[in-house]
Amino acid sequence: MKKYFLYLMLFLFTVSCSRKEHPVVSFYYWKTNFSLSKLEKETVEDNAVQKIYIRYFDIDLHPKTEEAFPVSPIHFLEKPNIKEIVPVVFIKNKVMLKSNLDVEKLAKQTFDFVNLINTKNGFSCKEIQIDCDWTLNSKDNYLQFMESFKQMSDKKLSATIRLHQIKYFEKTAIPNVDSGVLMYYNMGNIAVNSPNSIYDRSIAERYIKSLKKYPLALNFALPIYSWGIHIRNNKVIGLRSKMSVLDLQKDKNFTLKDETNFVVNTPNYRNGTFYKKGDELKIEAISKKDLKEMAEDLSENSAVQPKEIIFYDLDEFNIKNYEKTIFEQVVSCF
Repeated sequence: MKKYFLYLMLFLFTVSCSRKEHPVVSFYYWKTNFSLSKLEKETVEDNAVQKIYIRYFDIDLHPKTEEAFPVSPIHFLEKPNIKEIVPVVFIKNKVMLKSNLDVEKLAKQTFDFVNLINTKNGFSCKEIQIDCDWTLNSKDNYLQFMESFKQMSDKKLSATIRLHQIKYFEKTAIPNVDSGVLMYYNMGNIAVNSPNSIYDRSIAERYIKSLKKYPLALNFALPIYSWGIHIRNNKVIGLRSKMSVLDLQKDKNFTLKDETNFVVNTPNYRNGTFYKKGDELKIEAISKKDLKEMAEDLSENSAVQPKEIIFYDLDEFNIKNYEKTIFEQVVSCF
């Protein structure tokens, strides 16, 4: 009888584990024109994506007036065939650092502009997300902005959160929002000889254990992008988006130096950037192994399982670097 009971308990445990609900797959969309390619649409359909976080506009300081103003608003060339869209507004930290910032006015202008874009395109939304890497010096303006925005909005409000804000939340504070998204990338320094600045597990480990103490409900954003660090005379002169090892191997103007570094063998223009002979490109990318490692570490250190894993970002250039089932594999780690 005792043996039977043990078998029964093991069976019930196995069934409960097999029925565990994994987070759903979502995406960020970070271009100024919304139009999905065939591969991007297939990715959305294959992963039963219900929600896309769309960058609506940035907020920067005008170079002459020093007033906050919207930059590069989104243009919808087609209507998203998706259940839910979440407008995302990226606010540069220098805006929040402005000492005489009229926070209430900025909150109203931001909310009104989001509504204007929605009205123009016939959209409605349940949630708005504010993306800002606030610091101790900009904290007061940022928190007041979020408070004002929440009061005037009838939407769910979410905020992006960085690793240092997780570990030191008692100093950096927690915004008055319904939920947060931990941006699990851009961890290191962009430098000639540094490790991968997009993801460095040794850096993440300094912060990730604090997740269990963080009092705000979190989803996680994981990177699927790659870029090139442009080096000249052993100095970083720029960051070049949408570059991969496979992509550069097809370009005869670049010679592979080692696994991730290329040397320019012929002066050339590529995507509007001039490369001198002797320049170098250091490619930083995220592998399938990296993504699974991230997911496993986050799952192990989280107090509560996230509802969504949001991949940054929905772009054919990024998607084609992975096998078709990668997103399903990553969320199954939770």
